[in-house]
Amino acid sequence: MVESNLAYEECRRQRLEENKKRMEELNLNKLADALKSSSPKSSPTKQLKRPRRPLDVSSVSVRRSSRFADKPPPNYKEVPIEPLPGVRRIYQRRDLLSRVYASQEERQYAVDRALELQSSLESRYPNFVKPMLQSHVTGGFWLGLPVQFCKTHLPLEDEMITLVDEDENEFQTKYLAEKTGLSGGWRGFSMDHQLVDGDAVVFQLTKPTEFKVYIIRAYNSEDKKADTKEDSDVSQVERSGKRTTRSASKGRK
Repeated sequence: MVESNLAYEECRRQRLEENKKRMEELNLNKLADALKSSSPKSSPTKQLKRPRRPLDVSSVSVRRSSRFADKPPPNYKEVPIEPLPGVRRIYQRRDLLSRVYASQEERQYAVDRALELQSSLESRYPNFVKPMLQSHVTGGFWLGLPVQFCKTHLPLEDEMITLVDEDENEFQTKYLAEKTGLSGGWRGFSMDHQLVDGDAVVFQLTKPTEFKVYIIRAYNSEDKKADTKEDSDVSQVERSGKRTTRSASKGRK
């Protein structure tokens, strides 16, 4: 075992010496040193970037198909933009700082009144109540409808749906069947009717693609005045009752 290791080491030493002599004969060591001294490493941070010159488009020939080679290049700047058909209304963007945030009492008030109105509608027309949130009346103006109602009564594909308010004014809206909601046109309806957070809206499907819409405000001034009057009448009765009690007690004394 020891003799085999010695033989291996001897063979290895002989090969190293032979390789060293060959490298000296070919001058490989001198060539490696010359390459190291002639090409010093440069730091990438010190490399200067050449400024890019803007490309002059007029001096570059545009490659075109052989079918249009004999025709003048089109000038897209001269093509006018055709207006969309129909009357286009312009709405100012709402100030998000002036948002109306309904309290829980006001929100519940509108929902209760909407449910009362819903119960008085004809049962042969499908209907539902939709309370308004900030996302419905400001910012995104996206109105998601009840999924089960949409699958049962509304078209299975995207369709234009007409909203008819209580004054018989019609508003066209875009219904997205996959997302079960109203997108385009709902913003205009919401802003025209000044819907705010907390309002409740009753939708009555009078035709396959037409809703009759009833709006219940979260804050109704007339109802508020009536409630205030009732409270004042009650307080007056209580005060008169207290006065009568005090006068009777004085008489007994």
